[in-house]
Amino acid sequence: MSMQWSEEQRRLREDVRGWHDALSHGHVDRDRDAVFSRDTWDAMCASGVLRIPFDARWGGLGHDLLTTMYVLEDLGRGCRDGGVLFSGVTHVVSTGIALSRFGSPQLRDRYMPRVCEGSSIGAHAITEPEGGSDAMNMQTTAIDDGDAFVLDGRKAFVTNGPVAGLFVVYARTDADAGAFGVTAFLVERETPGVIVGDRIETMGLRTSPLCELVLERCRVPKQNVVGKLGAGFALFDHVMKWEILCSFAVAVGKMQHRLERCVEHARTRVQFGQPIGSFQSIANKIVDMKIGVETSRKWLYDAAELVSDNTNALIDVAIAKLVVSEADLASALAAVQIFGGQGYLTELGLEKDVREAVAGTIYSGTSEIQRQRIARLLKL
Repeated sequence: MSMQWSEEQRRLREDVRGWHDALSHGHVDRDRDAVFSRDTWDAMCASGVLRIPFDARWGGLGHDLLTTMYVLEDLGRGCRDGGVLFSGVTHVVSTGIALSRFGSPQLRDRYMPRVCEGSSIGAHAITEPEGGSDAMNMQTTAIDDGDAFVLDGRKAFVTNGPVAGLFVVYARTDADAGAFGVTAFLVERETPGVIVGDRIETMGLRTSPLCELVLERCRVPKQNVVGKLGAGFALFDHVMKWEILCSFAVAVGKMQHRLERCVEHARTRVQFGQPIGSFQSIANKIVDMKIGVETSRKWLYDAAELVSDNTNALIDVAIAKLVVSEADLASALAAVQIFGGQGYLTELGLEKDVREAVAGTIYSGTSEIQRQRIARLLKL
């Protein structure tokens, strides 16, 4: 990959960089206490990053996917609160991209300004307790009832759920149509029948709140259908491409920061009379980290170019997700080893990196699912 970034793109990245310290402040304590900080979210909103890929008529900045990734990568490098970054990407992609790409003009004009401002936090409700990676095999139903659909069901692992004002909920509108019988709905938190569950404790990304969502006779106006009836799979497929590319652009930034940190430590930490970087076992770990970050960056941006050109990128996105998530985890584990006993302490945030990297091998399709998808695309 040899992207040529414009002065406007570099300036946008630099503007957001000015918010790195505000977004990072207190991240270790917030992670320990599993706190979603409104102040940190407000800083995210003020940085303008939530506005990047959306049209100016809603308050957006009107940039494309590659520019969004370019800024998010640097945000991953400079912001140490991985949870708030995960919440931000979820908000932008699962709600904003879904609405801006598939929503009716009325739906977009009503809700997109709130998405761009970050005043209504967006959440993604598709996975179900029994569904897991088989997302389209859902039991949540949406029954046509005059001027509305009545939704009943239960969703699991709803990122941003405890603090969300808007949910994009996927439900079955045709019991016999398989993946093509699923429809997406925009549901406001205050809608009768929306029951937001208690926060679920997680291993990593602890500043990004997660919960279950229950829908009981939840009446949603027909104008809140996102896209066409039965088009939920197409919407989900589009959103997932953006989710993988944007979330793992952040991961590449994290890997770059970790690499720089380990290089500096290996140059300055002296053991047995010499810098530890002179020991082959340490040097090899850092070389592997460098290879990992460069390979990951190339796969992500090459896949993003294909997606932007509307070229079939199914296998490329799957490989990119697999490569980056596994390289991120390997990098995080190596960093702890390079820092030794210090790396095991919570105060440096390196053990937190490990816990967050594990999540990347699970969300947006597990490593196992990505390998199955790639094999299927190879017609194996």
